[in-house]
Amino acid sequence: MQEEINKCIEVLRQGGLIVYPTDTLWGIGCDATNEAAVAKVFALKKRELSKKMSCLVANDFMLEKHVKQVPELAYDLIDLATKPTTIVYDQPMGIAKNLVSANQTIAIRVASDKFCQYLIAKFKRPIVATSANLSGTPAPRNFKEISAAILKGVDYVVNLPEEMNLATPSSIIQLKNDGTVKIIRE
Repeated sequence: MQEEINKCIEVLRQGGLIVYPTDTLWGIGCDATNEAAVAKVFALKKRELSKKMSCLVANDFMLEKHVKQVPELAYDLIDLATKPTTIVYDQPMGIAKNLVSANQTIAIRVASDKFCQYLIAKFKRPIVATSANLSGTPAPRNFKEISAAILKGVDYVVNLPEEMNLATPSSIIQLKNDGTVKIIRE
């Protein structure tokens, strides 16, 4: 696993794209602080720029570096969630502008998968986490369902057992700084 992490970091540092197993689905990833790399993901997926993507952080400390004010409820949701949960936060910091929505929010998930946690912690930056599919097509339920166009369009495909994915999208909850809570996807 360490060799795979090192290969990924090399590609990410160069602004490249990877296909990797997240704590939910096989995903396309890049440095979430690099606008040019994020633009490559939008282009590869043929995704509208208005449809923002989420990113993964390794831990609460990294989350706090990229969100101006993390609501207290977020820590409870992260700790008590029974499945991976992405939270939409107000006032992101240090994130590529093309990942930030027009209303100045960002979707971030603290990774629960060990591979993702180690990769992100060693990379020391958030990583984009979007499903490894073209926009408008179903998200792949397993590695074999990832299209050739996606696999050819990235710079590196993580070589780990294909069963590592759960094939389940995360829950998405929006936490506003004013205390508003909105469930976007259960």
